[in-house]
Amino acid sequence: MGFSFRDNMAPSTPLLTVRGSEGLYMVNGPPHFTESTVFPRESGKNCKVYTFSKDGTLFAWGNGEKVNIINVTNKGILHSFDLPKAVCLEFSPKNTVLATWQPYTTSKDGTAGIPNLQLYDVKTGTCLKSFIQKKMQNWCPSWSEDETLCARNVNNEVHFFENKNFNTIANKLHLQKINDFVLSPGPQPYKVAVYVPGSKGAPSFVRLYQYPNFAGPHAALANKSFFKADKVTMLWNKKATAVLVIASTDVDKTGASYYGEQTLHYIATNGESAVVQLPKNGPIYDVVWNSSSTEFCAVYGFMPAKATIFNLKCDPVFDFGTGPRNAAYYSPHGHILVLAGFGNLRGQMEVWDVKNYKLISKPVASDSTYFAWCPDGEHILTATCAPRLRVNNGYKIWHYTGAILHKYDVPSNAELWQVSWQPFLDGIFPAKTITYQAVPSEVPNEEPKVATAYRPPALRNKPITNSKLHEEEPPQNMKPQSGNDKPLSKTALKNQRKHEAKKAAKQEARSDKSPDLAPTPAPQSTPRSTISQSISGDPEIDKKIKNLKKKLKAIEQLKDQAATGKQLEKNQLEKIQKETALLRELEDLELGI
Repeated sequence: MGFSFRDNMAPSTPLLTVRGSEGLYMVNGPPHFTESTVFPRESGKNCKVYTFSKDGTLFAWGNGEKVNIINVTNKGILHSFDLPKAVCLEFSPKNTVLATWQPYTTSKDGTAGIPNLQLYDVKTGTCLKSFIQKKMQNWCPSWSEDETLCARNVNNEVHFFENKNFNTIANKLHLQKINDFVLSPGPQPYKVAVYVPGSKGAPSFVRLYQYPNFAGPHAALANKSFFKADKVTMLWNKKATAVLVIASTDVDKTGASYYGEQTLHYIATNGESAVVQLPKNGPIYDVVWNSSSTEFCAVYGFMPAKATIFNLKCDPVFDFGTGPRNAAYYSPHGHILVLAGFGNLRGQMEVWDVKNYKLISKPVASDSTYFAWCPDGEHILTATCAPRLRVNNGYKIWHYTGAILHKYDVPSNAELWQVSWQPFLDGIFPAKTITYQAVPSEVPNEEPKVATAYRPPALRNKPITNSKLHEEEPPQNMKPQSGNDKPLSKTALKNQRKHEAKKAAKQEARSDKSPDLAPTPAPQSTPRSTISQSISGDPEIDKKIKNLKKKLKAIEQLKDQAATGKQLEKNQLEKIQKETALLRELEDLELGI
């Protein structure tokens, strides 16, 4: 059931669906932004939920009386179900099943309630199966992309159904207590990641299995255990070769953070696993895979937060430095990355070209509670929705170069609850060349007024000294260091700058200047000339020597840790093995001087 005309015509622009106190309606996407005739507006405040199918051809919504399904192409209503209390809806990947969920209720005499999770056949409208599903969290069954497999977590074990036969459990994955599971994306072979929380001194663990090989002690493809975990988030990459696990504790026992404590783990289906070393302490706000499946971006550390792209060896590839940010969003084609600071931050965004690591634009979307890339990879939607924020509700459509193309503010007595793009399948929209030139726009881009810092009366007529609360770190490419080295920690960077400043001071002193007039630490780009005079006179060779010495020092530290009995990760052991080769390289460079 797909758009028949999509195969031979250019794709239409994705629609926007808007739900709020003004009703439920659709808006045509860029460049028109007019109200769409695909869906006649349903006014009133009764719409609790809506959803599109994965390919955007079907649309279902609940209006407090019925749940209806329409075909977006020919605008016809396909089915209508009497489900006045439905609050969750989801289509299966190939549009054959609509899953609906209503809150679970028990009768007053204590007898079990009626099944509240329904699976409807989209073609015939018949109910295929009903289940009791008490919790709203993870209410929806998980399907494989081709729908041959469907899975649910029931009483801490995973039940698998095959080929839409929901009356027979084809397989069960039973471990002591499975808290959560995630099916892998993409075609066969299907894989499943499961999380079992630790208890009575035993660690928590995440295991990867290939369906249906669950039996026996060596059935798992990979296993990673860790102590610090009250909850975990498991993220498969698109090619289903690896899972990133964010393990969180609710309380940070050191008292360093009220966010709890987080660690990031990498587990591959070939059995490899590693802890991702994050060079700044503090919370992990966001982790996202690139659609290429070969790298991921993490946003982490006490504010101002760092953002770093890592490869599959968990080595840093590019570091974006520090900034006011707590979220990261790759474009559908994976060639643009937006780093943003929403929620309690001011809504600053950085739009990066991640092929060339160049900054494209820095728009500001104040008070945003929602962000989404358009499936065309060109446009961005930001919105301020209730109940998170009840004032200044509305949405904006941006071009990634920073121009606002459309803006809608709801009237002051109204609320916006939800807004989203119509989804399209991958490959419908071709990737376009990145442009750095802001596209023309009719909508004025109002820059929010940045409040100036408070100055006590005694200082108001004096010149402003540029004192900063935090030392900001600039972006730096980690690739030239052959990808094996850890980035400099903040302290190391500080010491490096002090060292460079001292050198610069000494040089100025030689040219007949007072030694105690040391210049302030210069930005990273300038002191390079003073460092490079150390060994050979060739700045490139000096740089290589310096990097080699740094790597050898890191290896020494790892060897010390191993000597004290610390269990090293696979990637750390690999670093130690490289010591001889690095020593030889260092010797060759120094002899060549």
